[in-house]
This record gives sequence, C-alpha cells and structure tokens, in this order.
Amino acid sequence: MQRRSICYHLQQYSSPNIVHYHDLDTNIQVKNVSRLCHPKPIVTVNGMFPGPTVYIREGDQLLVNVTNHAQYNVSIHWHGLKQYRNGWADGPAYITQCPIQTGNSYTYNITVTGQRGTLWWHAHILWLRATVYGAIVIMPKEGTPFPFPQPYSEANIVLGEWWHADVETIVKTANRLGLPPQSSDAHTINGKPGPLFPCSEKHTFAMEVESGKAYLLRIVNAALNDELFFAIASHSMTVVEIDAVYTKPFTTQALLIAPGQTTSVLVKADQSPSRYFMAARPFMDAPIPVDNKTVTAILQYKGIPNTVLPTLPQLPAPNDTKFALNYNSKLRSLDSPQFPANVPLKVDRHLFDTIGLGQNLCPTCLNGTQLAASLNNITFVMPKVGLLQAHYFNIAGVFRTDFPDNPPAPFNYTGAPLTANLGTTLGTRLSKLAFNSTVELVLQDTNLLSVESHPFHLHGFNFFVVGSGIGNFDPKKDPPKFNLVDPPERNTVGVPTGGWTAIRFRADNPGVWFMHCHLELHTMWGLKMAFVVENGKLPEESILSPPKDLPPC
Repeated sequence: MQRRSICYHLQQYSSPNIVHYHDLDTNIQVKNVSRLCHPKPIVTVNGMFPGPTVYIREGDQLLVNVTNHAQYNVSIHWHGLKQYRNGWADGPAYITQCPIQTGNSYTYNITVTGQRGTLWWHAHILWLRATVYGAIVIMPKEGTPFPFPQPYSEANIVLGEWWHADVETIVKTANRLGLPPQSSDAHTINGKPGPLFPCSEKHTFAMEVESGKAYLLRIVNAALNDELFFAIASHSMTVVEIDAVYTKPFTTQALLIAPGQTTSVLVKADQSPSRYFMAARPFMDAPIPVDNKTVTAILQYKGIPNTVLPTLPQLPAPNDTKFALNYNSKLRSLDSPQFPANVPLKVDRHLFDTIGLGQNLCPTCLNGTQLAASLNNITFVMPKVGLLQAHYFNIAGVFRTDFPDNPPAPFNYTGAPLTANLGTTLGTRLSKLAFNSTVELVLQDTNLLSVESHPFHLHGFNFFVVGSGIGNFDPKKDPPKFNLVDPPERNTVGVPTGGWTAIRFRADNPGVWFMHCHLELHTMWGLKMAFVVENGKLPEESILSPPKDLPPC
C-alpha cells in the first residue's frame, strides 16, 4: 500500500463504488516556532503548525499511523467523525484509549460513513491541542455535487490561540495554585496572528481572490477557550454547512463559532478590487476575562499591490448577546430528500444536566481552595485506564454507571450568583444508554460562581439542537416550542450564558463516548462525563474488537 504524507490532494477516482484506502504517516515532534517576536519549542504534527489538512472522500477508509517523538504522551481525536462501533479510533486519552507513549506508534483506522463537509482533528490530552490540530475536509462521493453553487475555489480558515510561554508549564502552575491559567497572548488564523501584532508582517495569512468569483471558506474554531466572532470587511457570507452537515443557506455580515465547531461559508468577490481584512475576536457576555485582541488575515484581490492598506470589518461588540442568539436561531438543517433531518420524535430517555463551577478544598493551593467544574454537581475524575477497554473487557473498579439523570436537588439555576456551598462530588461516573434508544438531553447553565456560555461536544454522534433559551428550562412550557422539523444538526453546541440548550440523538453507536465542555479550562476542571451505549442484539450492532496495536497504559 502506498504511504504518503497526511496532507495530499484528493485524486479523481475512477469509480464511486470502490472503498479507497489512504495510508498516512504522522509524526508528533517538537519544533521551534516564532510568533510575536518570541521563539519557543512546540509540539507539532510533521513539523507543521497548524498541522496538515486531511483530505478524504465520503465512504473512504483512512489509516493514520501516529508515531510519538515528543516528550509528552499523546492521542489524536478526529473531531466529529462518528467512528461507528469503532471507539478505538476516536482518540480521547483514558476514554477510548491510553495515550501513545514517547517512542511508540498507533494506527487510527477510520472509515468515513454518511458524512461530508468540514471537521477537524486535534490532540486530546493535557492542553496539547494548543498547537496539535488541523482541518479535515470530506469531499462528497464522486459524482455528488454540493447542494449549493459550486465555488471557484476554497480555503481553510483555522482559528487558534497562541501563548508566549510554554502552555503546559502555564497550566501546571495554575493548577498548583488552584487558579485559572493566564489568557492567551494572541489569536491566530492558520497559525498566524496578523499585522496588528508585533513581528507579524510575515506571520499573516493572505488569500488571493479574483473579481466575480465565489469561494468556499471552511472555518474551524480550534481555540482552546474562546468563542469567536468572524467577519470579512465589506463582504457578506452565506452559511451553507456546520459541523459537516448542510444547512439552509442564509447570509450574514458576521458569524459566531464556538471552540470545536466548524462553519463553511460562500463568499463572492463582488466588491471593489482592493485588500480587505478578515478578522476574529472573542464573544464573552459574562464577567470573565478573555484574550480580547483581534486576529486578522487578508482577502486580496488579484493584481492589487501589497502597499494598499486593508480595511477592518465591523465585528459585533464583544458582549453582543443579541447578535449571538439571533445568529444561532438562523441555523437550520437543509432537510432535503437527499439530506434529511431524522429528528427523534419519540423520546425514550429524558436527561437534565446542570453545568456548574465550584470550589473544592485544596490545602496546598493559594487560597486553600481549587476551582472545579461539574455536571449535576459531579466533577469527573479521569481514570488510569481507557474506559472503553474497561467496558469491553469487563474490568471492575474503573468506573460506575450511576451518573444521575437529574441534578441532586432543583434550585433557581440562573438566579443571583451562588457563592456558598460550592463543593462538588468527585467520581468516574458514566450514564448507560440502551442501544438504539432515543435521548433528549437538556444542558442547563447555572450561576454557581458565575453564568457563562459553554460549548458542549459529544463524541460518537451528531445531535439535533431542538431548543434553546435564556433563564431556567421549563419542562412544561419549553418543549412545545421545540423545532422538530429542521433543527441544526451538529456535534458541538453552545449553551447560552445563563440559559439552556436541548438536544436529541439516537444512541445507535455502541461504545463509550465522551461528552465535555470544549473550553479546555472547564474540561480540565472536570466539566465532562461519558455515555456507555450498550451493544445491540446483532453482531453488526456491537463494538468492534480492539486493534492489536492499541496503546498500553
């Protein structure tokens, strides 16, 4: 089998009915990279920052052989790929595998089934995804056009964060003190902060366009802790896909994208030929500090010299809640005969999870307490072996399956800030779901310490975002307003500040599947849990056997 780099051009295949195999070599290695006048060693894939783009076609099989040459143990998550019956290839460390130790290798064996569009991959251990990440582009099956006008060309816009200092050192110091780590020093577009930052003229992403042509921008938010607004000066964008699911197209001057999410937009080069800034900066409508600096890249019309100064776009105000809610309300699944929205109408299992911040006693910490986060007041404790192995091989004592369907006691979740009794319960507790059962999960933000927007990611599934609101979820008044016709389908959803989001999915993928806040800070503090989806009755409804090279613990 021919080996090739992880970044390659998709060849024109002769037949749409053949499964094509891509065998890719990936090396995790440390490389010196300089940004904002500061060089530092960072962990990379194949020496690239950001990492290379994986191009694949729907229905193909991807074998990614990852060899770890870095000093950290590592694992790679293929964010948004469903990995049917094959959690062994999902990647979150200590959930579906033990990490790949220094000097060792592991091959992720991935089949892309029923998905097409933009996803991404990233490290899923410690905070290594600060530099170990890249885009995944899944082209439709041969002969299947996009359900929107064919673009002249396309580009990836991967949004990230950059710290002057070593990220793992910053995080270790913060944990020792029981406090949050410092915010990033810059945001980046394709690894580059843009000309508003020092020493960054050469670290600016520029995209050349031709007048009158349409372009598809595949936008990924790979930032660790910031929801981001994105806009292009003087140009409107038409949203056509989110999280590798086609949407009903709508036009907007700016978009909002949470960590973990992807958004694909069509942009027409229909303005006066010049140079225009693309820009992103955080959305934060709670009293919490963020890196509020603006990252820029350049949309440059062909033939325009670099001496022309670009104009900046009008981004929404950093705390523009109204824009955020209005933008998210416009997202709808395409729901066409070819791409239907199969929303579960009957619900077998109703779950209600409260999202809370908290404080636990820590005698060695600065204030005698350590910040924590919880779902239903449970701060998740990471195991020492992979949960999927423990489930598959019936290893006792690794986890319990008594994660509660509801919080321990109801309260006024989004009332005045709650600053007393902030202790949480620690445990590795999972929620068991029957195979093929339908689940409705309401995620409710709370004012424990502070309200905040939380982007939640569910591994192994897409889900439908059937409802959302501000304040406390009302189980009588809110469900009749749910959109059960064409709700957005995605893998990561933002729970609004001081509000709630309701999602539905069918538990048709046996295995152990992680669900967590995609703000790395909150995940680290324990804002995570996992579902155990039981096997069905048939062999093809059961977890695949583990690969022989699964990393040991």
